[in-house]
Amino acid sequence: MPTEFFDPAGLLEKGGLVIWLQLGLAFFGVVFVIERMFFFHRARINVGDLLVGLSNHVRRKAYAEAMHEAARAPGPVARVSHAILFRHDLDRSDLRDVAQEAGQMEVPRIEKNIRAILAVALLAPLTGMLGTVIGLSETFQQMTARGGYAGPGELSAGVFEALITTAFGLIVAIPAYLFYLYFLGRAKRLFHRIERTGIEMVNIICDARSDTGIVSIRDEIESRGREKKG
Repeated sequence: MPTEFFDPAGLLEKGGLVIWLQLGLAFFGVVFVIERMFFFHRARINVGDLLVGLSNHVRRKAYAEAMHEAARAPGPVARVSHAILFRHDLDRSDLRDVAQEAGQMEVPRIEKNIRAILAVALLAPLTGMLGTVIGLSETFQQMTARGGYAGPGELSAGVFEALITTAFGLIVAIPAYLFYLYFLGRAKRLFHRIERTGIEMVNIICDARSDTGIVSIRDEIESRGREKKG
């Protein structure tokens, strides 16, 4: 590979406006990838431990403590749990609707910028092809201006300059597409955990209710106030 490819100044000069466009795509791709990595890192949570902790509170009818624990935990799984606990006095079918609606509310947050990363992966090679076509057109125009004659060195240099944008577009597109597949897999696994949590929380609340009956948050707070006064 010619040394000009590793020279940033020469790369920008020979690539023209198309290289700047690809650099812009690369910049936004990096920003989107970092944002998604930060989001999924914060969304990591041990679902089993969360359900065990919430189940212990629900069995004692300590819904206020359960909601407080769910609110403290990060990520969409905890938010769905909190939404179900907030409406714990509903019957099973209504609780299922609450779980479904809460899960649907998390979909835009989970899918945010994933399609944007895919767009970068698709647009980068297309802009590279555009740069190649423009570069080849300029090369043939120069040959025509010289009477249709060009030496092997001049012709190879012109073709190389035309192919710079295609190579750079692939350099941007390949990692962007790999990150897209990675985040798509993580999003699907997160959707599965949200669905599982919703089902488990509905069962936990309904099972605890059938054992000892419903105790509202107001009754719980009032009982604690009486205990403190006494």
